[in-house]
Amino acid sequence: MNAADVPAELMHAFEVQRASYDAAPFPEWDERRHRLQRLRRLVEDNEVAIEDAIHADFEGRPRTETQIAEVFPSLAEIKGALHRGRRWMRPRGAWVSKWFLPARAHILPRPLGVVGIVVPWNYPLFLAVGPLVAALVAGNRALVKLSEYTPAFSALFQQLVADAFRPEEVAVITGGPEIAAQFTRLPFNHLLFTGSTAVGRKVMGAAAEHLTPVTLELGGKSPTVIAPGYPIEKAAQRVLAGKLLNAGQTCIAPDYTLVQRDALPAFVAAAQRQARRMYPAGLDDGDYCSIINQRQYGRLVGYLEEARAAGVEVVPLFDGQMQDDERHRLGPAVIVDPARHLAVMREEIFGPLLPVLPYGDVSEAIDYVNSQPSPLALYWFDEDRDRTERALKETHAGGVCVNETLMHVAQEELPFGGVGPSGMGHYHGRWGFDTFSKLTPVFKQSRLNGMNLFMPPYKPHVEKMLRLMKRF
Repeated sequence: MNAADVPAELMHAFEVQRASYDAAPFPEWDERRHRLQRLRRLVEDNEVAIEDAIHADFEGRPRTETQIAEVFPSLAEIKGALHRGRRWMRPRGAWVSKWFLPARAHILPRPLGVVGIVVPWNYPLFLAVGPLVAALVAGNRALVKLSEYTPAFSALFQQLVADAFRPEEVAVITGGPEIAAQFTRLPFNHLLFTGSTAVGRKVMGAAAEHLTPVTLELGGKSPTVIAPGYPIEKAAQRVLAGKLLNAGQTCIAPDYTLVQRDALPAFVAAAQRQARRMYPAGLDDGDYCSIINQRQYGRLVGYLEEARAAGVEVVPLFDGQMQDDERHRLGPAVIVDPARHLAVMREEIFGPLLPVLPYGDVSEAIDYVNSQPSPLALYWFDEDRDRTERALKETHAGGVCVNETLMHVAQEELPFGGVGPSGMGHYHGRWGFDTFSKLTPVFKQSRLNGMNLFMPPYKPHVEKMLRLMKRF
């Protein structure tokens, strides 16, 4: 890449970290632990300021929601790495083929170098800290690009990181789409991007210039299937809990729900009851989140207007006012069986709108899920164990929750990531450590070995020995 194409400040930030890695390419555990401890203190000591900044960026995000969805999982990820990271670093034993004994082998996890992390606006703390933990516990340096749509948080986090880390360890980059495009073209040793599928394609293209390996955490339309016989009230409770967290602005939010045809009216009514239990003050409820900005708000209102114009039934889930244009607050709504060509069925919704589609039997529901691009998550509600096992084997998704939504993302021992259009690669816990490490195979030859027997010029005994080896 031509250095003249990249802003000097950005190139300097990268080169400082690259030089630091070259000078000390394998930080021992004490150094990695110290970096993780500083990151933990950064979050713990500034919780209120972080909540204030995110609240300001959304112009109305509940503090408790930020605690639940960002602060708590960020600290859990850090604490898990501090507890297990030393063990992850250890060389891993590997078997040597019997024909090569008494040689030995092992796998040595090595830091990759400089990692790039591109953070979206919807969960700016957690989606910065989660990948950063993985990068640091694996011994890397990291550049973090924050979203221009969260200016208050971005400015705060940039300053907090600058206070806690040396520039050669971790640095935060801010700026608009042009800076983001240049960021993804830097010759990182690994690049993790969280965002839309459309932008993910551009990121992968930019990374290809340097053959930079990528982890793409994208999104798509994550389906919910409510199997026959599953309690409708219970399903509505969990689907709405997952859908309305952050007002649906979650990459793994339930995007649409498949309900057996005769149970559809009951589900819509149950969804309405659940939404009103969760947010009794409706659009003015302090526990309900705003849409991040007018652009996203306008997109969602456009989905509603198109559906109504097409004659689709739209059922508001709140009492009273459903839209506040000035504060970009949008009440949740069920969209009943919309035509597949409508935008709400073609695009990832990323908001509090829930299409509900009827199906006849479970095979039809599975076929519909499989007819769509592979989603980031599948939510399957069922009390039949065999039918659930069938769904797990016959569908293809980045992750699955059975009788729940969202919770797989909070499990440190589960790899988080998409498949196909919803992403590639994974992280969290040890999976993140491995993603940001080179698992280096090491073969150690024994002083006594038979390799000289197979050296040219090949004598008749070589062919005899090969025939013998192929038999065993």
